[in-house]
Amino acid sequence: MAEKNYPTPHINAEPKDFARTVLMPGDPLRAKFIAEHYLANAVLVNNVRGIQGYTGTYKGERVSVMASGMGMPSIGIYSYELFNFFGVENIIRVGTAGAISPDVHVRDIVIAMGACTNSNYASQYKLPGTFAPTASYGLMKTAIDNAEKHGAVYHVGNCLSSDTFYCDDETATMQWARMGVLCIEMEAAALYMNAARCGKHALGLFTVSDHILTGEATTAEERQTTFTTMMEIALDTAIEN
Repeated sequence: MAEKNYPTPHINAEPKDFARTVLMPGDPLRAKFIAEHYLANAVLVNNVRGIQGYTGTYKGERVSVMASGMGMPSIGIYSYELFNFFGVENIIRVGTAGAISPDVHVRDIVIAMGACTNSNYASQYKLPGTFAPTASYGLMKTAIDNAEKHGAVYHVGNCLSSDTFYCDDETATMQWARMGVLCIEMEAAALYMNAARCGKHALGLFTVSDHILTGEATTAEERQTTFTTMMEIALDTAIEN
């Protein structure tokens, strides 16, 4: 583990600036949207490289939200620093995903119990085998309970955290789908591995923004501002953990 220090090259803040739980969308504008629409007395605590982070209160409880950027290297940096340098205990990724299961539809929510990956991220740990990145059970159970309360259409299962958005292997998607993987995104596996290594807790919640098999899709603006059920499930989960 690196020596604890702050501010870091990526987060210009102090530990007191963050709540114990951070919601982490990829898009800085989604972080801003959550802060402005859900957090009372939200304060901008980080804006290095435009990665906006805010802390405020939700239903009277302190919660933070900060963007991760796109991909496992990016969320790997931000989650590592939050866990190790800023005292954060829980990170809930609130993102979008492309469905690859015929049972999952656009605007459904996926709660990622596990995160398969085509990344080599785990090689740094020098394990004598293959590591299976999984969500923290307590966060996942609370999120499932809250999804039920919200009447959300949700699925619990495996996602694929991919290093490639544009994949040269046109057969890869169906190979993962045959193994029951529900959707593809780009961050959860690294987040889950960082949480495991740091002894902290993580969960991935995704709203399905497009369906890779059918071609159905939402717009960039819809992804930024309308996936509110996922945001509310994550916020309710945050204040209960």
